[in-house]
Amino acid sequence: MEILNISGLTKTYRGASEPAVRDVGFAMDAGEMVGVIGSSGAGKSTLMRCINRLTEPDGGRVLIEGREITGAGAGAVRELRRRVGMVFQHHNLVARLTVLQNVMHGRLGYMSTAAGVFGRYPEEEKRRAIELLEKTGLGEFLYRRAGELSGGQMQRVGIMRAIMQRPALLLCDEPIASLDPASALVVMELIRDICRERGIACLVNLHQVDVALKFAERIVGMRGGEIIYDGPASELDGETIERIYGKPLSQLMIGGGAVVA
Repeated sequence: MEILNISGLTKTYRGASEPAVRDVGFAMDAGEMVGVIGSSGAGKSTLMRCINRLTEPDGGRVLIEGREITGAGAGAVRELRRRVGMVFQHHNLVARLTVLQNVMHGRLGYMSTAAGVFGRYPEEEKRRAIELLEKTGLGEFLYRRAGELSGGQMQRVGIMRAIMQRPALLLCDEPIASLDPASALVVMELIRDICRERGIACLVNLHQVDVALKFAERIVGMRGGEIIYDGPASELDGETIERIYGKPLSQLMIGGGAVVA
């Protein structure tokens, strides 16, 4: 089943001489994990923000489960966003609230304003949140303030908050950029496994090409706001990586031979 369809997507920021995203188009099916790679400024984050209209595109179409979000009114956008989970680089948790309270925020889009303000969540949803946290090894932190957790634990809480939305599409914008390698591995395995288990289409922006190749089935490579490569991770070769990043492969290598950007 097709979850996301993008065509002709374009965005130019005020005062910029070139588009941040230029005529981008691709589609994603349920359960598919796509890694987006490219240098800083390639358009990866702009693409992601245009998909759920955190940034207003200048042109093109974005369809989520067959419904167009570009040009939709506020009510329709709010409804469509229920089906789009978002995982940010800096997790965006409320540090003073408990882990469970933060995860329950994933249900706010389904609640009235009054119920959300007073935290009147159905008991069934609370049980579901607790089960998710226990399944991901965070059960012992249910009532601990989120600000007391490690960076990797915070990011896992952020993922569970997004999963509480019951999304059809999960957008992950540099989810491991601020994590140590061990925590990054745990987070990427969690994203991959939970999306595969629940049939969630996952679009993830990554700086680390080696991580993208390890976890994503398909790679979208961007440069200058355009798509340079869109295909299987297994077919991404060194020459194409050089075209995506505009520099020799040797300059993209760090300790252990891992290709990063």
